[in-house]
Amino acid sequence: MLDFACKQFSLKDVIKCALGLTKADQKLLDYFMEHDEEWETTENLAKTLRVNQSTVQRSVKKLFEKGIIARKQQNLDGGGYIYLYWLHERRIVRKVIMETVESWKGRVEKELKKW
Repeated sequence: MLDFACKQFSLKDVIKCALGLTKADQKLLDYFMEHDEEWETTENLAKTLRVNQSTVQRSVKKLFEKGIIARKQQNLDGGGYIYLYWLHERRIVRKVIMETVESWKGRVEKELKKW
């Protein structure tokens, strides 16, 4: 837990808030954090996490756009392709989160100076 004045926050809550994650996004991020060596398709993720594939697709899109997960295209023998997703190195994930926290800190400092 992290103490901030009169409130306590779990690190998980800070990450969820900093990245603007939904419960589904958080569930997906938790999975990737526990399986950070694995490459996954949205289909496999949906089956494993027991959620709708469109929910997984929205979550991987958000995490990909935030730089938390990476993807590569795998061409299929019969034509077409699929994407494989995996978690970036933890140091990269930490950097993305810290950039958001630092931005928030800067806004708090600015508001305190005006106060």
